[in-house]
Amino acid sequence: MAASISGLLKPWTPRVFLVRWSRYNPYYLEPEVRKEVYNRPETELSAEEKEQRELKALRPIKAATNGVTSSVFNDPVLSKFINMIMKHGNKVMAREILTDTLEHIKRKQVEKYHKAPTGKKEEIECNPYVIFHQALDNCKPLVGLASIQKGGKYYQVPIPLSENRQRFLAMKWMISECRENRHRRTHMYEKLSQELLAASVKEGNVIKKKFELHKMAEANRAYAHYRWW
Repeated sequence: MAASISGLLKPWTPRVFLVRWSRYNPYYLEPEVRKEVYNRPETELSAEEKEQRELKALRPIKAATNGVTSSVFNDPVLSKFINMIMKHGNKVMAREILTDTLEHIKRKQVEKYHKAPTGKKEEIECNPYVIFHQALDNCKPLVGLASIQKGGKYYQVPIPLSENRQRFLAMKWMISECRENRHRRTHMYEKLSQELLAASVKEGNVIKKKFELHKMAEANRAYAHYRWW
């Protein structure tokens, strides 16, 4: 009798398994935080989506992680940038640095907008988020170098980079430039805003580093076939 009762309660009882970092029964469903999924009318859903919606009304759902949100202001690229700025787990300070950076960019662009003549005001971008994404896109390298050993010798072989690697290098270069070449009396957010504004118009040291990497890949193009050999 006890075995049959435990079998009935098993799907609903949260248990701790030996799986690393898992505290949920496999019966639990994955959380869905996108609002547009719940706002879709039932007539537009497929048979599989209708079944999933019915299951969510009957089965328990895992708690969403801290990094997941349904806010319309959430930006995964900004979140990754904050995590790369963060040192010693102080995420509050990293978030403050990025917030001050975006505010500084906004102030500079609005001041530039008011000083510009009437015909050129439309060309000035005042949205700091657009400037941030434009700067990162301009800093992304298309190709990189990989060290490959052939015949007891290492060659720098040019290889195409994935989208994640491109974004990582752009963020890494931007943060390294601000930390290493910053004047001791200049705040981090001031230097970061300067570099982002310069990179948004394809200027600055980060853009130079990207072009240097492209030149090195072009110079080593004779070793490109070592990727497969």
